Amino acid sequence: MATPEPATVAAELRTAMGKLTRRVKHEDHIPHGQVAVLGVLDRDGAMTTSDLAADQRVRPQSMARAVGLLLEQGLVVRRAHPTDGRKSLVELSGAGRDALEGERGRRAGWLAQAIEAELTAEERETLARGAALMERLAGR
Repeated sequence: MATPEPATVAAELRTAMGKLTRRVKHEDHIPHGQVAVLGVLDRDGAMTTSDLAADQRVRPQSMARAVGLLLEQGLVVRRAHPTDGRKSLVELSGAGRDALEGERGRRAGWLAQAIEAELTAEERETLARGAALMERLAGR
């Protein structure tokens, strides 16, 4: 069997990852944009609304609305910026951390069930090796 061209592998991998990502997101109970904001705050810590908007590549006004909804739900809290009195920081609340963990658990649970139901033991081994390779590519 001939070694596939990197461009072909890249296109197939991108398509498959996109489909899988969209399918896994169907397990979410919180809208994707809000989950994304909670995830950033969990990984990177407290941020200004402007920094969140830049990170998510959305307009500051759109992020302000998203943050407002998260505040109403008690999933984030605001606190004063330590060095700039004109700004405030948004951070994950305890309820936000719990909600995010719930979303992650639902996603991982669905994926684990799909792997068990759809893949043979040999395919699961191949997938595990592939996951390590994707992690390596992501770190490049």
